[in-house]
Order: sequence, then C-alpha cells, then structure tokens
Amino acid sequence: IDALVVLTPTPAHEAIVCAALERGIAVICEKSLTQTIDSAERIHNSVNDSDSKLLVTYNYSAYPCVRELQARINAGQLGQITHLQVEMPQEGFARLQDGGKQPSPQQWRLDDGSIPTLHLDLTTHLHHLVYFLTGQRPVQVLADHNTFGWFENVVGDATAIAKYTGDITARYWASKSSLGFKNGLSVRVAGNLGSAYWLQSNPEQLQLNYVDGRREIVERGSPCLVANQIEYNRFKAGHPSGFIEAFANLYRDFAVAIRHPESTRAQEIARDYGIAPAMEGLQLMAAMTRSHENRQWEPVHVSANSDEHQAGPQSGSYKTVVNR
Repeated sequence: IDALVVLTPTPAHEAIVCAALERGIAVICEKSLTQTIDSAERIHNSVNDSDSKLLVTYNYSAYPCVRELQARINAGQLGQITHLQVEMPQEGFARLQDGGKQPSPQQWRLDDGSIPTLHLDLTTHLHHLVYFLTGQRPVQVLADHNTFGWFENVVGDATAIAKYTGDITARYWASKSSLGFKNGLSVRVAGNLGSAYWLQSNPEQLQLNYVDGRREIVERGSPCLVANQIEYNRFKAGHPSGFIEAFANLYRDFAVAIRHPESTRAQEIARDYGIAPAMEGLQLMAAMTRSHENRQWEPVHVSANSDEHQAGPQSGSYKTVVNR
C-alpha cells in the first residue's frame, strides 16, 4: 500500500488515521483533519512515532489561479500584504428541497461539538487559503456565530476578524444559511502596491489591481508565473480547469511527497498540507468559538507541537517542479 485516503465523516478520522500511521502507511486525509484540538494532538503524536507522512486535502489551494496569486505575492508584485477577505457562503441550511421540504444534511453535520461543524466544513478551507497565500499565522481573533437557517441549535453563519503575524488582518465569512450561494468562495488580497481578487465560480481568471490605477486580468494559459505550466493546462485555456482538476493537482503533489520524501518539493508540500497547518486551523476555530461565547478578542493558542510550522517571509517561494 502506497497510501490510504481517508474520506469518512470527520468524527471517524482519528481512529483510522492513527491506525494507518502506526502501521507505517502514508495517509491522505480529507479536511477537517479532526474535530478537536485533543484529537489533533493524538494524531500528531502518531505522526511523530511513524516514518509515514500525513497530508490534508485543502483542494481550493490547488486551483491554477490561486497558485498564480501565491507566486505573485511571493514575488512582491502586490507589495507588503496588509489585509485579506475570505468568504465561503452557501445555502444548504436555508434553501428548501424539491417539494418544499426542509434540507436534510448528514446527521453528523448537525451535531456541533467544541468547534462548530460549520468551521470544520468551511472555515478550515478559508484559514488554509490565508496561510497558503501569506505564510503568516493567526495571533488573535474576534468572532460572531449565528444559528440562521432551519437548524436552531446548529451554527449556520460565522464572521470573524483575525490578526496575523506580519501585521496582517484577515476577515472571514463562512455560512450555510445564505440563500443564492451554492458555493460563493472568494478571496480578496490587498497590499501596498496592489490587490487581487479571485472567485471560485470564475476560477480561470485572477484580477489584479495596481497602485498606479492599472487593472490586469490573468488567465490560465496566458504568460504567467505558475498558471501556464503544463500540469495546470490538461485542458486548453477556455475549458475550465475546475474543482475536480484542483483535486488532481493536489494528488499529484501528494504523490511527489510520498514517493520522494527527501526532495525539496516534498518538504514544501509537507509544510503546506501536513498536520501543522491543520492543527493551527483547529486552534483558530476554537478561538473563534471562545470569542463568540465570551464576546471579546481571544488569543489563538499555538500548540507546542506546531513549533515546526514556522511562518515564512512574504517573499518566500513556492515553485512547482515539472519532471518531463
């Protein structure tokens, strides 16, 4: 067995992941890694006790234009990043099904634990995108939760403001109770030399705005830093390289990490998709929950086990290596 892919509901992850790691099998795990900080710590201990690798599938970061945006941020084209806005509104808790029936999500998604399932499903992706694009880490957060939608005891909408290292502010919105949004994932990044906007429903285009007033539209397949590379152009430009292709890009990365663990590229992949950012995301979401409950800013408690996950400078590199 080269690797085990864990696609079960989140509550079942820990036992399966730990069992595989204890047998020396590499694991590719769906987000969210797990439901609680304690559970993530136990998985982390299994990683430390094993020679095998653990990788988490944050697939939105594998879109060609998202990787293009990261490359341009790392190249300094937007200058010093000052703030971001990441949103993921959906309507699953609010829209009626055929015949006027109320929605019927899987039961485990209607059972909020210490971290609401909304965060485990959606905010975990938003956190990873902020980390992936900036390399910075959350320091404190102010959040608000609401039970909008049909399920009165389940968090269906959350907003937050998070302060990051590097003097960056990130604004979050995750929702399952916003009618009209099937999956409204969007990313806005602002720097002192320019800004960028990417919308998942129009994944082939990245909009860039510069300090001198210029506006540029970058498309997959056009002269780019990243998005014109061969693995991001399985289809010709104009044929969307969408959600499924993002998974293909991600699994290609994971194959490199598992087959060539000593390579520089494998180390970059482990940095971006290993347990450290997964744990950090859980810590951020736990702080959001405390902030809502206490109605105040809350620190993001970074586990000692996350020490190997160091935020790099905004000028850091993320290069895709193509072996032909």
